[in-house]
Amino acid sequence: MEHKFEEKLQLLPGNELELRLGKVVAAMTQADIDGVLVSDNANLFYLTGRIFCGYIYVGRDSMIRYFLRRPSVLTGADVHRIRKPEDMATLLADLVNADTNVGFTVDDTPYSTIQRLCKAIGSPRIANGSAVLRAARSVKTPMEVKLIVDSGMRLSDIYRRLPHLYREGMTDIELQIEIERVLRLHGCLGKFPVSGPELEIFMGNVLTGDNADAPSPYDFAMGGAGLGPSLPVGANGTVIRPGKPVMVDMNANFDGYLADSTRCYITGDCPEEARRANELSRRICEAIADAARPGMEARKMYELALSMVVEAGMTDFFMGHRSHAGFVGHGIGITVNELPVLAPRSRDVFAAGNVIAVEPKFVLPGIGAVGIENSYEIMAEGPARRLTDAPEDISSLD
Repeated sequence: MEHKFEEKLQLLPGNELELRLGKVVAAMTQADIDGVLVSDNANLFYLTGRIFCGYIYVGRDSMIRYFLRRPSVLTGADVHRIRKPEDMATLLADLVNADTNVGFTVDDTPYSTIQRLCKAIGSPRIANGSAVLRAARSVKTPMEVKLIVDSGMRLSDIYRRLPHLYREGMTDIELQIEIERVLRLHGCLGKFPVSGPELEIFMGNVLTGDNADAPSPYDFAMGGAGLGPSLPVGANGTVIRPGKPVMVDMNANFDGYLADSTRCYITGDCPEEARRANELSRRICEAIADAARPGMEARKMYELALSMVVEAGMTDFFMGHRSHAGFVGHGIGITVNELPVLAPRSRDVFAAGNVIAVEPKFVLPGIGAVGIENSYEIMAEGPARRLTDAPEDISSLD
């Protein structure tokens, strides 16, 4: 007899799914959207705990239906197998009509696919479902925070061991490959998800020397020329020299949720300018963590950081030198660029459960990049809780 393999599509515990659906519905109500049709991997994962080929429809009454193309072995309540998007029409006929305002994940789904989905379910209008899901995902559940903490602690442990990976004469890319190897051996998935089409990177960024001052087309805090014009960011084969800091900002995705952390290392004597800039970075992180409370405007955190930078006379080197990033921190979770954004024109307001990465960094001409990055949870009361705890001083590689 042929064995029939089946597996539940929905991997989230019931109470966890209810929490996430509640946040999605609240954001839909705020946006005056009747339903959201999810078609991108990040949000499929958010609503099920897995990635699959198909779609999810969420109604404002918390009703959820799953439309499965592959793998066909997945089963569960409200799971409907379809061969093509048009098969959803009859399955959603009781929920979607000409007057239904349906949101689509427009930020991460091709335009042609959105048009096809719109026609397939009989929705004449296209609303921004991506904004709804970004808002929902910005406030983490306790389960999500636990997963981010786990990734952060495992990355911090590897950062502590990083000096043992260095060998004299190494290039930046050779060191990065060794870090990648250890990360993968310890369970890192290697996947570095970003939202939107304008950011790309492979497992992180290791910068040393003048390469730290090479502008990148991507809106990352630090650039680097990379190994070629098809991925112009990060390590470029520069030999690690005494007195030149090595900034390490690597992937921490062990369970589908990212933590974000950066630390600096050096061989030989550390220039005093580098120590001062790294200490300023540490103090800015501490000040933002102390000030970031529910109800606080995220842009105020950028203003706080900038005021400390101006007072220290470091404006020309803050968040780059030849090219400057326009933020000092960002939300993290399933992707590395979530809400809230700590930028001068940000409209985001902190809420308990936000998880943010704070990364005040500096590029010193002739020396390199220095500064730290930590992940924090915004608490209901009191200062933000730090989730990444590797030593913050510039560590010796010798």
